[in-house]
Amino acid sequence: MADSTPTAYEAAAVAPFAAAVERARPHTKLIGLLALGHFVIDVTQGSLPAVLPFVKQMHALSYAQVAMIVLAGNLTSSIIQPLFGYLSDQIARRWILPVSVFVAGAGMGLIGLTSGYTGVLALVVVMGLGVAAWHPEGYKTATVVAGDRKATALSWFSLGGNVGIAVGPPLMTFLIVGLGPQGTLGLLVPSLLVGVLLLAALPTFTREVTAPRARAKSAGANMPGAMALLILVVSVRAWASLGFTTFVPFYYVDTLGADPRLVGVLLFVFLGSGALGTVIAGPIADRVGARAFMKWVLLAALPFGLLFLVSRGPIAFVMLGLFGGVLTSSFSVSIVLGQAYLPRNAGMASGLIVGFAIGLGGAGVTVLGWVADRWGVPTALWISALTPLVAFVLTRLLPAPRDAAA
Repeated sequence: MADSTPTAYEAAAVAPFAAAVERARPHTKLIGLLALGHFVIDVTQGSLPAVLPFVKQMHALSYAQVAMIVLAGNLTSSIIQPLFGYLSDQIARRWILPVSVFVAGAGMGLIGLTSGYTGVLALVVVMGLGVAAWHPEGYKTATVVAGDRKATALSWFSLGGNVGIAVGPPLMTFLIVGLGPQGTLGLLVPSLLVGVLLLAALPTFTREVTAPRARAKSAGANMPGAMALLILVVSVRAWASLGFTTFVPFYYVDTLGADPRLVGVLLFVFLGSGALGTVIAGPIADRVGARAFMKWVLLAALPFGLLFLVSRGPIAFVMLGLFGGVLTSSFSVSIVLGQAYLPRNAGMASGLIVGFAIGLGGAGVTVLGWVADRWGVPTALWISALTPLVAFVLTRLLPAPRDAAA
């Protein structure tokens, strides 16, 4: 964060908070606590792909039913996020942060005690609501206290979530293999601990973090058309990512006959590499610009996904990691670009990118489930691996964000 010269897209993205943060250093303790909360929230969300093979076996589900569980989780955790973002833009509701951690943890922690498909769906919806409530308020709060290098700072905040997504699968696999289905209760522990920490920190958030609506009125003009196109790009990217996290476990267990305990390792490689890619991407995007970064990174991911599907052994793990790292690296950058396209509504912008767009990508997983039932899991993965090419074509149409003064 040595270079403090803001670029045009940064100025647009942070205009609602410019007076609050441009003269202040980042509040590292609050960012660290938010990143910890993000970690726990996404541990619960990231555990879902790892629990699916066990749930499928326990309740004799079809691939289409498994995909419907994924869709339910993504719709509730993602599609309604803009609503929470809208509320965040109107009046800050910091209490949502601890409450959402409690709710998400309870939803996923109790899933091993269910007796049927309907119960699994209901608890996944509860988990999803907690995740949906967390992200807009969390990203907006982190933006306010982040300082003037938004892509770099948000990449560190995002790291908490991405590491959580990566840790969730091996943790869930370990709990279920070691303790049986009731092992999912182990997820209640970190949710309770971190939720209490966030609850205790609410007075500090209230004192340190403000987002007056009066400042939002002086921000640059919103660009709804550009935002719609960015949402489409992120949705296509999410389709590719969720396709891999959903069907790579089935590919190894059902198609290649691998040990089910390998599921957690596979997802950790893919998602852990994505967490690392996010941190690397932040400083790069601060230098070259968020739009320029988005234009090329999706094309760079394409060959690694294809090479994974034709590889075996250690080289397959390497290709899987590279695909996850490059594909996911644009995550926090797309949030910065979204805030630049909607400078008057930073909370809603975060909800649209982190929630709504990824939820649309989750709908694509339902289609992939239908494909897997009829033509096999490898076909569904080939479609997922080729999807970044579509996203790359769409990024060529992304316009430059307007300056805040425009």
